[in-house]
Amino acid sequence: MAIIGGGITGLTAAFYLKRAGVPVTLYESSPRVGGVIQSLRQDGYLAEFGPNTLLETSPKIGQLVRDAGLSARRLDPDPAASARYVVRYQRPIPMPATQLGFFTTELFSLRAKLALLREPFRPARRDGVEESIAQFVQRRLGQEFLDQAIDALVAGIYAGDPHKLSLQHAFPKLAELEARYGSMIKGQILGARERQRTGEVAKDRAPKFSFDEGLQVLTDTLGQTLGDSLRLNTAVTQLTRPGAAWNLDLQTPNGTAQATHDTVVYAGTAYRLAELKVAAPAPLDLSAFSEIRYPPVASVVLGFRRSDVTHPCHGFGMLIPGVEGFNILGAIFSSALFPNRAPAGHLTLTIYVGGERQPELAALPPEKLYPLVTADLRRLLGVRGEPTFAHSVFWPRAIPQYNVGYGRFRARMTELEQQAPGLLLAGSYRDGVSLSDSIVSGGKVAERINAAVA
Repeated sequence: MAIIGGGITGLTAAFYLKRAGVPVTLYESSPRVGGVIQSLRQDGYLAEFGPNTLLETSPKIGQLVRDAGLSARRLDPDPAASARYVVRYQRPIPMPATQLGFFTTELFSLRAKLALLREPFRPARRDGVEESIAQFVQRRLGQEFLDQAIDALVAGIYAGDPHKLSLQHAFPKLAELEARYGSMIKGQILGARERQRTGEVAKDRAPKFSFDEGLQVLTDTLGQTLGDSLRLNTAVTQLTRPGAAWNLDLQTPNGTAQATHDTVVYAGTAYRLAELKVAAPAPLDLSAFSEIRYPPVASVVLGFRRSDVTHPCHGFGMLIPGVEGFNILGAIFSSALFPNRAPAGHLTLTIYVGGERQPELAALPPEKLYPLVTADLRRLLGVRGEPTFAHSVFWPRAIPQYNVGYGRFRARMTELEQQAPGLLLAGSYRDGVSLSDSIVSGGKVAERINAAVA
């Protein structure tokens, strides 16, 4: 059994396969596992340069933590840090936490509030035409919700553009609510029993957590459990299936090599999949996967003296709609969420720049990026003085975009598995972009393999 890709999907699949007694080898082209999960402890700060929290949207998430022996290292967020902010009128405003709060908040106009009340009575679309998330929101809630809320949410999840992202593929549960119940609000109410039965939790309500030394604790631990089954600095360049097994061409630090496996799980990125040569036995064309868009994102972690920040920063963070005109996509109040993220008397902020909104900004060098970010923080959070900690990571291709028309890519993935028996595809380009989606994806592919060999 071979797994290509040492991100969280590949690690989860390998962990459960090995746990079930299935011989497995994980090939990772870089010198470390974890992919975009990257934690740094330095000068009393703990910086996260990929995801900051893990959402417990499925029972499989907590089960992985327990199976990996990490329950004692799990950290739940400070209950006082539940507030989320959205920027409007050039300042962060708390999102309402109750129905009454929604009707009294200054985030939305009276017209927008009335539009939400009318949502259950709007006719559902039944013609089967694929919509962008922007078209869906404009149709059911109006332009103000799109500009002031959904645009910011999409930037926070995908670093994407709501006018390009597919409702059916990027937000399938919203599409399902309308298809099944005729309304988002009706679906939230009437679908509660079904969600309780399956144990699934909506992302906006799912418990979030991390670990004492950041999310890299999870990926490092999973990697360590693999022992000699983990091959770092080893790229798989070609797959051929002349008979009943797959031959893998490998590029290692010592030159080229080969390996043979009966089954291969590809758990890398879509753009690397497009570069992989596959013959089963005739060559297969994977070039279409290069068209899946991955916008660039810079993850910037800054530390400040607590006395140099006017805003209390008690909460999860803030999302910023594009219409507000700032350079940053949003910020997470990292040290408010979890302890030991900053030295005493200081705080840590994790800021994201670029994405589909302003991709050119993500590639700025630190000497230009940090002042640009700090300037926005001065206006939004009342930051004074200079950062006491600054570190950033540039992700040239950060998050796969499930844009309108994405169904053709998923159809090609299914077709590829049929054309190449023993090749399985899993990961963020197929099963959802969140960290929890990737864990579930890895767990499900392991279940498929275990069922086949049982």
